[in-house]
Amino acid sequence: MSAPRRSALSAIAWPGALGLLSGGLLLLVALPVAGLLFSAPPRQLLAGLSDPLVVPALRLTLLTTTISVLAILTCGTPLAWVIAHRTSLRTPTGQASRASRIWRVLETLVELPVVLPPAVAGVALLLAFGRRGLLGAGLGAVGIGLPFTRAAVVVAQTFVAAPFYVQAAIAAFRSLDPDLVLVARTLGASPPRVLFTVAIPVSWSALAGGAAMSWARALGEFGATLMFAGNMTGRTQTLPLAIYTALESDLRTAQSLSILLVAIAFALLVAIRAGARR
Repeated sequence: MSAPRRSALSAIAWPGALGLLSGGLLLLVALPVAGLLFSAPPRQLLAGLSDPLVVPALRLTLLTTTISVLAILTCGTPLAWVIAHRTSLRTPTGQASRASRIWRVLETLVELPVVLPPAVAGVALLLAFGRRGLLGAGLGAVGIGLPFTRAAVVVAQTFVAAPFYVQAAIAAFRSLDPDLVLVARTLGASPPRVLFTVAIPVSWSALAGGAAMSWARALGEFGATLMFAGNMTGRTQTLPLAIYTALESDLRTAQSLSILLVAIAFALLVAIRAGARR
């Protein structure tokens, strides 16, 4: 086959292969969403939202996810700042210091919930905070019982969602221009002031995106919440758990709740993109 003919065939085959592979994945993502939105008349979907499960689950989900995200922001921001700086420590020979290697291990530990199966996360939380867990006896001694309470919902959501914010914050702080920090320190700014008046404002868009991703992850948390907090209507039943409950008796209610959850998640993704453009 001549070179011009091979070139012509390649010019046709390559776009075709790209279109076929890309289109297959796009259909895999789009068809389930289309099934949610268009497999039932709007009147039935609106009627599904009148189920008694909906309002308590929505209220609890918004409350617990907001608390979870606030806890992640409050604790995760200084943690990410410390990890970003400690993991960059070097010896005089240019090798990573022992303290740097320890912090890299801790960074990996913080990221671990991202890859843990939900059932494993639920078991881990029970073995840590349950009645017979590592801290169970100590918490019980002061009258605190976490499992199967609203506090357990917050703990489960924070556990699974925190890595998404911490990872984004670490990446943002690592990309911060070192000269900005150096100038602030030279002008007499204390380390906390450098963090709050230089690092956070400069990294704001990345931090906001990480917070939105954490909120979206907390919003959809199911497995760890089910195992650690239970599925009690009006008490620990979040929107994903309400969908699971409704699916056993009323598919339309489950579909309506699913669309509601998709709409909230989609709004969060739009907010992330808008923040990134700014």
